[in-house]
Amino acid sequence: MNAAGAKNRRVLRQSIVRVSLWVGIIVLGLALRRFGLGAGLPPLIVKYGGSILWGAMVFFLVAIAGPRRTRFHIALIAILIAVAFELFRLVHTPWLDDFRLTLAGALLFGRIFSPWDILAYGVGILSALLLDRLSLVEALVPHSPS
Repeated sequence: MNAAGAKNRRVLRQSIVRVSLWVGIIVLGLALRRFGLGAGLPPLIVKYGGSILWGAMVFFLVAIAGPRRTRFHIALIAILIAVAFELFRLVHTPWLDDFRLTLAGALLFGRIFSPWDILAYGVGILSALLLDRLSLVEALVPHSPS
């Protein structure tokens, strides 16, 4: 196999791993929001755990969209997106505030601005960067034939 073909296979495996992690993080985030308090988790864990998972989800979404970017660039773009989304919460119009009261609006845009959420997003993005590195090391190591 030539070098270009090997690189394309590597990017494909990397993308499959990243999509799988992205979907898993979304499922975990929705489960945390839906069942977290009912499962006896403290409200602080439910609130900021969701924000950490949201930051990780943004990291993997950027990674999926730009599979050839470095992790540093992915993380930088993800934090810029996360900060922009948080700052967007400072924008208020009647239709936007009505949308934010829906489940979709709350999940996509959130309801109120919090600088603590920005910190939680950063933790999620850093955690995702580390998870990406660890998961892809195993997925991309060439296996020797047995």
